[in-house]
Amino acid sequence: MFTADQIKEAHRKVKSGADFPAYIREIKAMGVTHYESYVTDGHIDYHGTNGHTASVPAKYETLTISDLSDPEQFKADLKAHQQGKTDYPTFCKDCAKSGVESWKVELAKMTCTYFDKSGKELLLEMIPQ
Repeated sequence: MFTADQIKEAHRKVKSGADFPAYIREIKAMGVTHYESYVTDGHIDYHGTNGHTASVPAKYETLTISDLSDPEQFKADLKAHQQGKTDYPTFCKDCAKSGVESWKVELAKMTCTYFDKSGKELLLEMIPQ
């Protein structure tokens, strides 16, 4: 099964959203089935089969998530990130400003769903393969 160190090594290769599909392929090959990423401090819980979980601890100082979500601004910031115009820390700050608290990636479905503080789905998108 995968370890937090293996996940961190794969994630080090991600410089922008343009690198995300390759990262997903790599962790899927390790046995990750899904994961949840939390914008507040960047910690991520990775899950595999048979209840296996590896957690990557907080990556940065705590961000305050806006109580008001702004899906349109978030979509614009996400598009810029996916085009390689922003790095990961900037993307996380943009998420916080737009009210995005977390996202969940389902590797079997190849989807990424973004949620606000109330757990409301803000955006569901397919991950390019």
